[in-house]
Amino acid sequence: MTEVQLLEVSLDEDKVRLDRWVANRFPSLGYRSVQKLLRTGQVRVDGARAVGSLRLTVGQKIRVPPITESIERTNRVKAEPKGAELENLRSRILYEDDQLLVLDKPPGLAVQGGTGQSRHLAELSKFLVASDIPAPKLVHRLDKDTSGVLVMAKTMAAARTFGKLFKSGKIRKTYWAVVVGIPFPLSGVMDNILDKRMGPGGEKVTVTSDKGKPARTRYHTLDRKGTKAALVALYPETGRTHQLRVHCVELGTPILGDGKYGGPNSFIKDLSSARRLHLHARAIEFPTDDTKKLRVVAPLPYHMRESMVKLALNPGE
Repeated sequence: MTEVQLLEVSLDEDKVRLDRWVANRFPSLGYRSVQKLLRTGQVRVDGARAVGSLRLTVGQKIRVPPITESIERTNRVKAEPKGAELENLRSRILYEDDQLLVLDKPPGLAVQGGTGQSRHLAELSKFLVASDIPAPKLVHRLDKDTSGVLVMAKTMAAARTFGKLFKSGKIRKTYWAVVVGIPFPLSGVMDNILDKRMGPGGEKVTVTSDKGKPARTRYHTLDRKGTKAALVALYPETGRTHQLRVHCVELGTPILGDGKYGGPNSFIKDLSSARRLHLHARAIEFPTDDTKKLRVVAPLPYHMRESMVKLALNPGE
């Protein structure tokens, strides 16, 4: 595109963030390019500068500057996966219809771009669908090192519907975690206030009694190995950053491999697979209409299977 464009926000794009709108309309642009256009005021809403977090409304006019072929080509070359990588990513599709795509996200792959993240799912998702179809949109997130079920919407309408389901509490998520130690009691509820705080190691989420947001997680121990380790099912009822990792530490059983929150206590001697985070989004269940529900389950990643075999942990499924 070599000319300025004036585009109108459609009904399907109502209440979408400006940065996400730009990324959706111009999928060849990378995260950094989108942020630079917004930061320098080259993208304008109804003639005025606007921040990326602005929620758009139907009928607003968005001015988009010329997008040079060199920028598009550079982002496309950086993002396009190799044949084997693309084949692996496509093999991880657990469910797909004309509205949704559910993926088994591998550990180590970030879902969104940012500092130090040149490859991420928000960019790679365009290669999961036909070239004439817009890239699927993220409707929730997983940490980079967390594996498992991740839902993406193929349309803005589907994204809004899924967002409403989350807000109304109609989506049930199940995580599995291998933890160091045995939870006591074996089943229960963690309910407290979490807040982000800066510390010696950077920003971390901590339990606080004053400012913060409520966080609630139900849990159930599926199996245990003496006093050494356990396999725990986690059912978050809120979606705070690092909620499950903090709650496991509060139980006295840090997630295996979670050095950020568990420190040295999150590792088991002579278990090489323990270097990776043992947290997996096992399943998600949500209504598809008034009478039906869809449940999608993701297989465990290799490092968790390996650790569970060595620790003799069996979920009993």
